[in-house]
Amino acid sequence: MKSFWMKRFLLSAVTALMIFVIAACSDTSKTTNEHDNMNDEEIILTETATKPLEAIRGPEVMLVAKEEAQRLSDGVVVPVWTFNGSAPGPEIRVKQGEKVKVTLKNELPVPTSIHWHGYPVPNNMDGIPGVTQDAIEPGKSFTYEFEANVSGTYWYHSHQDGVNQLDRGMYGTLVVEDANEQYDKDYTLVLDEWVTDKKEIDKQIEAMTKGVTEAKESSMDHSDMKGDGEKKESSNMGGMNHGGMSMEGHSMDMYDLLTINGKSGELVESLKVKEGEKVRLRLVNAGYVSHNIHVHGHDVKIIATDGQPIHEPKAIKDQIISIAPGERYDVEFTANNPGKWYIEDHGDKKGVKGMKAVIEYDGVKEMTDKANETEKLPAVDMTKYGTKRLGTFTLDQKYDMTYNMDLNTEMNGNEMVYTINGKVFPDVEPLKVKKGDLIKVKMVNRSMMDDHPMHLHGHFFQVLSRNGKPVEGSPIIKDTLNLKPGEEYEVAFVADNPGNWMFHCHDLHHASAGMVSEVHYTDYKSNYVPNPKIPNKPE
Repeated sequence: MKSFWMKRFLLSAVTALMIFVIAACSDTSKTTNEHDNMNDEEIILTETATKPLEAIRGPEVMLVAKEEAQRLSDGVVVPVWTFNGSAPGPEIRVKQGEKVKVTLKNELPVPTSIHWHGYPVPNNMDGIPGVTQDAIEPGKSFTYEFEANVSGTYWYHSHQDGVNQLDRGMYGTLVVEDANEQYDKDYTLVLDEWVTDKKEIDKQIEAMTKGVTEAKESSMDHSDMKGDGEKKESSNMGGMNHGGMSMEGHSMDMYDLLTINGKSGELVESLKVKEGEKVRLRLVNAGYVSHNIHVHGHDVKIIATDGQPIHEPKAIKDQIISIAPGERYDVEFTANNPGKWYIEDHGDKKGVKGMKAVIEYDGVKEMTDKANETEKLPAVDMTKYGTKRLGTFTLDQKYDMTYNMDLNTEMNGNEMVYTINGKVFPDVEPLKVKKGDLIKVKMVNRSMMDDHPMHLHGHFFQVLSRNGKPVEGSPIIKDTLNLKPGEEYEVAFVADNPGNWMFHCHDLHHASAGMVSEVHYTDYKSNYVPNPKIPNKPE
């Protein structure tokens, strides 16, 4: 796959720091097998390489995009691209109603940006290079401003060459706190997968370095994105690589180490609780594969998905919550079972043993639980979860626009592309709307093997049906929805946020190989004019 390894990494440290990239590792991680990786004995770790996830409170934030080295697990240190020196970057916590102002300073050797995933920011703050802004060049800064008027759990990440920059760690979380919600403990767990093989990382670095020069030499502008939402005939989305990918390049087996908050195995920090406390867990999938999360030892309630509340959630126990790329699930429980209990991923993915956190009660020293990541547990069916009530939309009401999106995998010569209605972006016909329209979209996954977590920028949608059957439980309001092979969903949304918005698969390997559409407001005109000298890469 071309774009999978099109990642640029130029180490900014001295020659000694370069040595660890090319030196073989003789150590072995406790959570993975026979890694040929960068070893922390071969590099002098900086302070930021080992620090835990931090939180920044308050509406004014400075983020610095820069290179680092990070210990993911014992014996495994990899080069990362970061916000403020760690992956994930800091959690930004603000109160509902505050005006948020985040300044990003770019100290990377390549352009970058921030997209506020799930948050309905104004279109010019969406962070999509070539669509809403130019990518922020090295040494430059950009300030994002928006009002935090919707509470919940969200996240932020680069949308410049996103398939690669996210893979290197460029993401963090955004929590908008509701003053009416009170918890004794409130923890965020960011889930991700990493490639640790030294040879593959070397290939990434080499390809990404080459990509910088090529991008500067052949930078294409985004004049195809006109302010009125129409495309010019010469449209190629300036920099999006839709040449396809090789089958072997997209193998998810490359991801051999799984992390929670940038750490794996014994390095994952315990979640400290006291008996009787009310605890909230915010689960965020920043990776490219789904994770099946099981909270041991407690009855839990799923109180929100993608930041939006579930109506009268019911307690569940010993069921997994399947969290797809880009999705967020908030759960709560009462700490009424003293001990040390696992929160773990279930399945047969490489490195699954490392994706574990421990709920640790005050005063408990010995482990009271047993890990069992291969146990097959039932998954929560969100279409039947919670108490049913009438949502904003229904299946049989009148809509101003209806669209079909057939999602598929096809071969283009010797390469694989990911299509919407048989086409790859930018040839995919956009959803053309105007402000106030009620829109219904039917999505069908016709791929034989691939999940497609579809993410709509700038809007929330209501899930109406799955495989032709109406949602039976609580209204489900989301911005990211996973379609397994053969699945069909109908969703609806109101066009209430004028702009030009992306609608794409959040397995960004698929997006970079064509699975991108757009929502164009025909009554919106942007003031943004792309700079043809900047290598904008919006996937």
